[in-house]
Amino acid sequence: MEPTTATAPKKRAAKKAPAAPAEHKLRIRVRAYEHKILDASVKQIMDTAARFDATVVGPIPLPTEIKRWTVNRSTFIHKDAREQFEMRIHKRLIDIQNPSPKVVEALTNLTLPTGVTIDVKMV
Repeated sequence: MEPTTATAPKKRAAKKAPAAPAEHKLRIRVRAYEHKILDASVKQIMDTAARFDATVVGPIPLPTEIKRWTVNRSTFIHKDAREQFEMRIHKRLIDIQNPSPKVVEALTNLTLPTGVTIDVKMV
């Protein structure tokens, strides 16, 4: 008879999944004071990305930023007479999955209307 020894079960080597290629995302934030101009600019960006067969997520409407001011109508007296002003900043978010260099070049060459601000990030 052979001597029995308590042995721990053998641990299997953990199989690692093949590393997926790193996904790059081009995140575009578009801001404007007028929503009609903003929507036209977003449509232009979406059409440009679609022309080069890029995968586009969005446009995602972000909350409208509202800035308000209250000002006295008179300079010295009549505190009850006031005017209120507000400025609305509309925002949209567009993600382009794995953009090719052609898509990036086409987006940099876009001419958008005045008053539209664009922030582009690689995520």
